Amino acid sequence: MKKILVIDDDAALREVMKTVLSGSYEVKEAGTKAEGLSVVAKFRPDLVILDVMMESVKAGFEAAREIRVNKKFKNVKILMITNVDKEMQIDYKSEAGDADWLPVDGYLQKPVEPKTLLARVRQLL
Repeated sequence: MKKILVIDDDAALREVMKTVLSGSYEVKEAGTKAEGLSVVAKFRPDLVILDVMMESVKAGFEAAREIRVNKKFKNVKILMITNVDKEMQIDYKSEAGDADWLPVDGYLQKPVEPKTLLARVRQLL
């Protein structure tokens, strides 16, 4: 069974994602960048679903970069989720995959519909 880690500071959103994904995947969750990176090292997920803004505005970016530079995690896919693109007027979707700026494999805008989440997860895995 494929493993997914959800890193988001919103406990309710983590619970919803866990509920949606648990039928088909083994799912763990974390509420901060530091906790998430620790779980990545122990759990070795196939996919990390990562929020942009958590304890800081750039925590998600930092976590994505730290996962990417670690050779142990080179095969881990990262799906970034956020609702800040409207506020910050940045087109994250077109930037996803840029190894320097946004080293993720995909992007979804919150709120994420369960059907959309499942489809994107299947596509990445």
